[in-house]
Amino acid sequence: MTIQAYLPFWTKLTAAQQQTLEGAMRQKTVDAGALLHSGGDDCTGLLLVTEGQLRVYTISEEGREITLYRLLEGDMCLFSAACMLNSIQFDVFVRAERPSAVVHIPPEVYKSLMQASLAVANYTNELMASRFSDVMWLLDQILNKKIDERLAALLLEEAGLADNSALHLTHDQLARHLGTAREVVTRMLKYFQSEGLVSLERGVILLRAPARLQEIAAHSLR
Repeated sequence: MTIQAYLPFWTKLTAAQQQTLEGAMRQKTVDAGALLHSGGDDCTGLLLVTEGQLRVYTISEEGREITLYRLLEGDMCLFSAACMLNSIQFDVFVRAERPSAVVHIPPEVYKSLMQASLAVANYTNELMASRFSDVMWLLDQILNKKIDERLAALLLEEAGLADNSALHLTHDQLARHLGTAREVVTRMLKYFQSEGLVSLERGVILLRAPARLQEIAAHSLR
């Protein structure tokens, strides 16, 4: 698939705008664990994922991470260029969870297109609304859902992303996704194991009863 195919507004740009955007975009590959954007003071630009998986997360004042959402093939990261949006200052970090390929669009180029093209402006507004919806959904989960529901949902989400019921994840990684302490995750996983929902092995969590996990996670699944 061409890069242009990932941009729903491409055919509505003028030939000159298409040429400007093509000349500004840069493709790069990154290893798993690579940090692509490091908070509000870093105006990286827009990141379009063409392969792999990125994690967008924030860090609390206590230093605790929490995953806001994932970016998969075809997804665009807007908050890595929040500096071009005067009313938005969103302090997020973006890290590759797998070896990934991304296209970088400089913020000044995209902002110019957004000001000149109604199609780009509409796409940006829709993308912003979608991401804020993700964040508000997460806030509801943190405030109103129990940790067993959220952990069960996370395990199912991870299994779906990996297409595998054997998850190579540490308790610390799960805790950072959920924004909680590792000890809380360990305690809950041991409870899940005692109920026959998972098996815990060194470095691997095996989902034994996905249907029962879905029942627990019913109100925390997207």
